[in-house]
Amino acid sequence: MKTSKLKTPRKVIAALVAVTCCSLLALAQETPSDSSGDGQPEAQPANSSTLVVTAPRQAIPLRESPSSTQVVGKQELETMPRSAAIDEALKLVPGVKVDNQADGERVHLSIRGQGILTESGIRGIKVLIDGIPLNDPTGYAPDLFDVIWSSVSRIEVLKGPAAALYGGGAAGGVINIITREPGQESFGDGGELELGSYLFRRGEAYASGTSGNFGYAVTGQRMTGDGYRDHTAFRASNIYSKFHWQITPAFSLTAVAAGTDFFNQNAEGLNSLWLAEDRRQANPDALTYNEYQLTKRGTGAVSGHWQISSAHDLDFSAYYRHTNYTEAVPSSVIHRSLDTPGATLMYTWHAGGAAVKNHLSLGVDGDWQEIAAYAVPNLGGAVEGSDKLSDNSIHQRATGLWAQDRVELNPRWAIVFGARNDDIHNELNDNLKSGGLDLSGSRSFTKTTGRAGVTFNPRSDFGLYASWGQGFMPPNTEQLMANPVQYGGFNQGLVPAESTGEEIGARGMIGPTFSYDIDFYHLTTDNEFQRYRVTSRPLETFYRNAGSSRRNGMELALSWRPVEEFTARLAYTYCDFVYTSLISPEGLDESGNYLPNTPKHQAYADFQFDPNSNWTFGTAVEMQSRAYVDFTNLPYIGGYTLYHARVGYKWNTARTNGEVTLYGRNLGNKEYIAFTEPDPDGNSYQPAPERGIFIQLRIAFGK
Repeated sequence: MKTSKLKTPRKVIAALVAVTCCSLLALAQETPSDSSGDGQPEAQPANSSTLVVTAPRQAIPLRESPSSTQVVGKQELETMPRSAAIDEALKLVPGVKVDNQADGERVHLSIRGQGILTESGIRGIKVLIDGIPLNDPTGYAPDLFDVIWSSVSRIEVLKGPAAALYGGGAAGGVINIITREPGQESFGDGGELELGSYLFRRGEAYASGTSGNFGYAVTGQRMTGDGYRDHTAFRASNIYSKFHWQITPAFSLTAVAAGTDFFNQNAEGLNSLWLAEDRRQANPDALTYNEYQLTKRGTGAVSGHWQISSAHDLDFSAYYRHTNYTEAVPSSVIHRSLDTPGATLMYTWHAGGAAVKNHLSLGVDGDWQEIAAYAVPNLGGAVEGSDKLSDNSIHQRATGLWAQDRVELNPRWAIVFGARNDDIHNELNDNLKSGGLDLSGSRSFTKTTGRAGVTFNPRSDFGLYASWGQGFMPPNTEQLMANPVQYGGFNQGLVPAESTGEEIGARGMIGPTFSYDIDFYHLTTDNEFQRYRVTSRPLETFYRNAGSSRRNGMELALSWRPVEEFTARLAYTYCDFVYTSLISPEGLDESGNYLPNTPKHQAYADFQFDPNSNWTFGTAVEMQSRAYVDFTNLPYIGGYTLYHARVGYKWNTARTNGEVTLYGRNLGNKEYIAFTEPDPDGNSYQPAPERGIFIQLRIAFGK
């Protein structure tokens, strides 16, 4: 298999020029227009009316998004029982699977199966917080520890291949996290306190306000817990601040400063014998070697929007992150220092008139990363040996040049199409040169991708959408540095996984109380990644390109509000994910088998009852069908159904408002497996917590 590269720059230029030239469709109308979507019917479905989403890079009405897109708003976010991790926030988003690794902040996250087999961090999904990417130049997001979930005001989830928008980090889709805006609520200062099972404790304080054209929002949080299993304790300290200046009516700046300090013990998975013996125990290796992870990170960023005129906009951002990371695994203790700067620039031209409108965006993304990494032997208990196993310095860069055109043909029809070229380069310098062997080397990946879609809204309460897109996942930092040949150096055998997908869907309302969004998709991927071990280093995980897959699926989101006091919501996901070709490390043909950790059916239903302005009651039901553990499709975990409930009381005075809520998770005390990994040594099972009770107090102050 060969690395995918452009043979000539002319192909890049031709693809981008083709998109640009299509904007001439609107030039017959000389009157400039803005991007507000004028001409759309005034009455639109509640789930897509004046709601504007920014995950597609252009700010567009949801009804004009040709891809399945869900928005998690304030009402859903306020039902999170712990506000600890993203798995709580995305329960009602079909097509998304989030596995909480240790009942803390560490998660596995996938969209339509992309990223499902990542051992750590997030693969194949572009993650943005207030417009700033959390992914590194390889498209890998190491964690979501920077996010204080109780400070989030909304989350946009765009599903399907979006490499033409964001490059190699968006093979499965985009998660756009937006925190509370300065002065968003009348009560700007306050705090939260939460206590719960397994010694969970969380405290938070926040302040926000505005003065003239300046606004600020600052949140600090401390969270600790022992976890459900042995050796799963965690602690987190976070601060996140956002500052906004409306310098002129046409020009604004937003600055972000954030810091995180996150530590967690790592219990690792259990094999079937240990699981039957004691589901709460840690893997013996985790105790022997005191496995843990420690992340310390600081982030600074600035972004801006300049409306040059009614026909021209300019958006830009720049960020810088510094991370110190330490991890103890059975074979070694790993130390890394990472410096990650990046910048984006996007120009948008609006043209056309009453009949046809055109919104053309041209942009460039640049991301860099410098890593100083070394590993020493783990002598037991995370005691470090004196001899270095590896000592590398790594330089990474990624440049993306892209164009996207959105054409509103009339109030009913809109089309979107775009293209992007990505150039990713990784260079490693071997500072150790053990035994005189220099493992220095480089890996480069270049790819051009496309995306096209159409929306048709014949009625204000009904719309159809369809899209086609390409995605690719280059080997990430973790995969490249897992070299099966020698300690240190890059794995030279890996190439990007490449995918192509199509989807069709419908969204709208039935009457004034019932809204829906349903879609069907087909996705194919070549050069799928697979994990394996080598006999000479049995405690380490390595990666290879193993075959191809086909994913078919259906996603359904429903909301019903027959009366003001009652709301019912449902998210249902159907997955049929199969390897079309797969050869195991042992040479066995496993083609036709299902992808691991992908249940065919997932569902989450939530019911909220607010009988008056003070009391609120809620229940939820969570269901998952059985899933296979590994590529052989022999071992599997059974399905499960969980029941949750909550009751809250709110109060308001002249200067304060508050809420106290009691949550119960897994009230049936069901024993189940949170997720599985295709671990080559059989330690694949991660047991989930049993019944949990949490109490949360929120108080806000103001005038």
